[in-house]
Amino acid sequence: MTADPIDPTHFFVMRHGLTEWNRLGRIQGQQDSPLSREGRAMIRLWCRHLQTVGLSRIYSSDLGRAQSTADRIRQHLQLPLSVDRRLREQDWGQWTGQSHRQLKRDAHDDYRRQAARGWHFRPPGGENHLQVLERGLGALHDIAGRHPGERILLVTHEGWMKCIFYHLAIRDGCGHPPVPMAGYHLHQLVAANGRLRLEQANWRDLMMDRPNHGAPETDR
Repeated sequence: MTADPIDPTHFFVMRHGLTEWNRLGRIQGQQDSPLSREGRAMIRLWCRHLQTVGLSRIYSSDLGRAQSTADRIRQHLQLPLSVDRRLREQDWGQWTGQSHRQLKRDAHDDYRRQAARGWHFRPPGGENHLQVLERGLGALHDIAGRHPGERILLVTHEGWMKCIFYHLAIRDGCGHPPVPMAGYHLHQLVAANGRLRLEQANWRDLMMDRPNHGAPETDR
């Protein structure tokens, strides 16, 4: 006899609201800065979109900017909220707090050398993309195992999302380049029978009702 198939878990993945360091173009990594006034306004807009998705619960990174975003959504949607540190942003080590412009100027050779390493990119004293991918995939499989058949919102970070999405897109894309991940969109992942797939990147533009439509430029 074959085991009954497990109901697929649907993940709806988004990044946190705009922070003060985002506004200044500073790399946050696993450090934090508070949500900006614009970031808080963005979350109120997002809640109107999220209430139509049929979500059952929320999981958040343990970093303050993600938890603050998730808690504001939780209050609006009245959903249970859990925190998982494996959803946190890449550790940028000694480069935390700097901007990419600064790094290209002050640490040009090291920055260029690391950028050329692809999945092995590692800021001094930080972690590489493969480490982020490994913990991220572990979190997704564990959450799916606990909540089969549910529709779960994940509030996380741009770097974390890119590691997961580009891995899945490349694995399943038959050599085709992945679709670029758009900022401040909701993205869909599906977990079924022990396998993850990228159902649809850029599924819904969370900023579509914003005056002068378009998301602000941000950094990690």
